[in-house]
Amino acid sequence: MKFTLSHTDQASKARAGILETDHGTIQTPCFMPVGTLATVKSLTPRDVWETGARICLANAYHLYLRPGTQIVREAGGVHRFSKWDGAVLTDSGGYQVYSLAGLRKVTDESVTFKSHLDGSRHQFTAEKVIEIERDLGPDIMMVLDECPPSNADRTVVKSAVDRTISWAQRSVEHFHKTKPLHGYDQQLFLIVQGGIYPDLRTECAAELVKLDTFGYAIGGLAVGEPNATMYEVTDHTTDALPTHKPRYLMGVGTPVDLLECIARGVDMFDCVLPTRNARNAQLFTRDGKLNFRNSKWKTDFSPIDEETNSYASQNFSKAYLSHLVNSKEMLGAVLATMHNITFYEQLVTEARARILDGSFVKWKNAFIARYNTVK
Repeated sequence: MKFTLSHTDQASKARAGILETDHGTIQTPCFMPVGTLATVKSLTPRDVWETGARICLANAYHLYLRPGTQIVREAGGVHRFSKWDGAVLTDSGGYQVYSLAGLRKVTDESVTFKSHLDGSRHQFTAEKVIEIERDLGPDIMMVLDECPPSNADRTVVKSAVDRTISWAQRSVEHFHKTKPLHGYDQQLFLIVQGGIYPDLRTECAAELVKLDTFGYAIGGLAVGEPNATMYEVTDHTTDALPTHKPRYLMGVGTPVDLLECIARGVDMFDCVLPTRNARNAQLFTRDGKLNFRNSKWKTDFSPIDEETNSYASQNFSKAYLSHLVNSKEMLGAVLATMHNITFYEQLVTEARARILDGSFVKWKNAFIARYNTVK
């Protein structure tokens, strides 16, 4: 696996790069659709490929519970199991330390989960997560970390940083003791925590950079803090990370968030918004979000979005999508998801082109002004 930084924008920290994996080449900035259970909801792998996505995210915690990592391993790894030909990144379950706060207990040694499926108890250590991800076989493995709430007291955040660093050290050691199981390269990303405290972010990043892994992620954002704070923390944290390695901002975000954080030096993103919103009849466009439960679309026979080049966006009318949505037909969610992911993929592709030709900041500002205009 290899990451090459191709160009950095002169008017911002925006970067264009190339991430080469054994499952294909990904141009950055990139957006990774979320396929928690090795499936992007409502789409086939072929559909996802046609959106322009070349890397997807799956979740090690959820796949561990269902269908079980042994089954995925026996299938030949997550790519063969799901028939996805692109690259895969697996989250470790660290986010569930945050999101399943009522179902887990955290110690310096491990996280003990109570399954949200059947109440059974499971213990995750840094080492066990590495073994789970070796079984699953993603191209990029995320380590176990602790994500504190955005409003957590500084002492709580400091404790999470210390634990994240310790788990990262153990993860890297165990990563080097184990080997890929499915015949292709796997690499490790570490996760910078520190909440909204710049000094804790700097401390965490400095310790993780010493471990010299393939890439680094920024975690613990988009968990309730104001957008301006998220941008400030992202800007600060990218300054503390190596220039020549990929940077991944976890769980972010809206189209505006992507562009603002690309401007602050981020290369990789994932978020459930395009798929979740699609299932709730909300589509992203350059003119903002459109709600297809609104009766205004019933007699609009223009394409779903003339500016998004996809099968769904170009070939079906707003009126037809409105009909599907309000009739609760499954195809409505399919077309909306296809459109939203394509919109995101084309957004980061255009951002890359603008970085390379030197017009990124001007283009970004114009896009955001149009997107935010009240219609």
